Amino acid sequence: MENNNSVRTSALIIAIISSFLTPFMSSAINVALPAISSEFLTDAIILSWIPTSFLLACAIFAVPFGRIADIYGMKKVFTYGMIIFTISSLLCALAPSDISLIGFRVIQGIGTAMVFVTSLAIVTAVYPPQERGKAIGYTVGAVYVGLSIGPALGGIMTQYLGWRSLFYFVIPLGVLVLFLTFWKLKGEWAACKGESLDIPGTILYSISLFMFMFGFSELPGFIGILMTIIGAIGLIAFVMFELRVKVPVFDMKLFKNRIFGFASLAALINYMATFAVTFFLSLYLQYIKGLDASSAGIILISQPVVMAVLAPIAGRFSDRYDPRLISTIGMGISTIGLAQFIFLSTNTDIIFITIGLVILGAGFGLFSSPNTSAIMGSVERRFLGIASATVSTMRLIGQTLSMGIALLLFSLLIGRVQIMPENYPALLSSIQIAFVIFTALLFVGVFVSYAGRSEKEVVKE
Repeated sequence: MENNNSVRTSALIIAIISSFLTPFMSSAINVALPAISSEFLTDAIILSWIPTSFLLACAIFAVPFGRIADIYGMKKVFTYGMIIFTISSLLCALAPSDISLIGFRVIQGIGTAMVFVTSLAIVTAVYPPQERGKAIGYTVGAVYVGLSIGPALGGIMTQYLGWRSLFYFVIPLGVLVLFLTFWKLKGEWAACKGESLDIPGTILYSISLFMFMFGFSELPGFIGILMTIIGAIGLIAFVMFELRVKVPVFDMKLFKNRIFGFASLAALINYMATFAVTFFLSLYLQYIKGLDASSAGIILISQPVVMAVLAPIAGRFSDRYDPRLISTIGMGISTIGLAQFIFLSTNTDIIFITIGLVILGAGFGLFSSPNTSAIMGSVERRFLGIASATVSTMRLIGQTLSMGIALLLFSLLIGRVQIMPENYPALLSSIQIAFVIFTALLFVGVFVSYAGRSEKEVVKE
C-alpha cells in the first residue's frame, strides 16, 4: 500500500508540474504577440500562426501517441515528450525569424502532445475510481494555475526581459520533471502491450486533420476551401476505416458510449468557444485600450485564477455527484460570461471586462474537471490511453478551431498587414463578431452536455 501511495503521489506531482508548463506557455505567448510582431514586423495572419501552429501539431499527434503509449508504455512516451518539449523551448528562444519560430512551435507541439496524453492517463491508471476525480481536479487545477500565471508573469517578463525569456523560463521546469520521472516514477503502464499500431489509420488521421485544420485557417480562399473539403472527406474515411480495422489507432466504438460521446463533444465545443478569448482580449487591451503587456496580463489573470480555485473543488464534487450535471451548469455560466464581450467597444470599462472574465472563469472551472472525470470514468482500463488522448484531442481541436475562427476573421476584415492604428476598427469588428460566434457555440454546448446525462454510470475496471 505504501508503495502504491508513493507511486500515486509521484505521478500526481509530475502530472501537476507538466500540466502547468504548456498552459503557461500558451497564455504567456498570447500576451507577447504584439512584442513579437514588433520585432519581426509580422502581419496579423502570420502572427496568429504562432499559437495556432503549436495547437495544430498537438491535435495531430495526440491520438497516435495515445495509442503508442497504450502499446509501448505511458511513462516512456511521457519521458520522450518532455525531452522534446524542453529542447524545442530552447530552439524557440533562439528563433531568428517569425517563420522559424512557427517551425519550432510545431516541434514543441509534438512534445506537448506526448506529455498531455500520457500524464492524465498515468494519474487515472494509478488512482482508484473513488479518488480519481480529486486527482484529476488537482491536475486540471495546475493547468489553470499555468493559465493564471501566464498572462501576468508573461506580460512582466515580455516587457522587461523580452518575449524570448518566456521560453527560457520553462526549460529548467522541463528538466525538473525529467529528473522526478527518472527518480520517483517507478513502473510502467502499457495496457495493450504486444498489440500492433494501426499505421494506415495513423497516417490517414494525421494528414486529414492537418489538411482540414490548415484549410480552415486559410478560408475563404480557394486553397482553404479545397483543403478543408479534402480534409473533411479524409476524416470521414478515417472513421469508416477505424470501424472496420481489427486493432484501430482510435477505437470509434467508444463513442457508442453515451457518456463518453456527449462529454467529448461538449469538451470540443467548450474549448472552441473559449480558447481564443485570451488571444482576442490581449490584442484588444494592448492595441485598442493602449495598455502595456504587464497591465494587460494582470487583467487577463482574473479568468484563470477563478478556474484554478474552482477546478479542484469541482473535481471533488464530481466524485460525489453526477459530473455531467456539474459540467452542464458550468457551461451555462460560461455562456453568460462570454456574452458580455459581444458589447466591447473602444470605451468599455476595464471593470466590465474583468467581471466577464471572472464569470467565464467560474463556468470553465466548474465544467472542465467533472467533464474530464466523466470521460475517463466511462471507459475500461485498457482504453485509458486513448480516452486521455481523446480528452486532449477534443481540447486541442477545439482550441485550434477557435484560433481558426480568429484567422478567418482577420483574413476577411484585416488582411495580411501589420496591426496598426488604422486597422483598429477592423480589429474591434473581428473581436465583436468572434464573441457572437463563441457565445452561440457555448449556448448549443449546454444542451450537448446535458444530453450526455444518464440515470446510471457504470465505471468498468
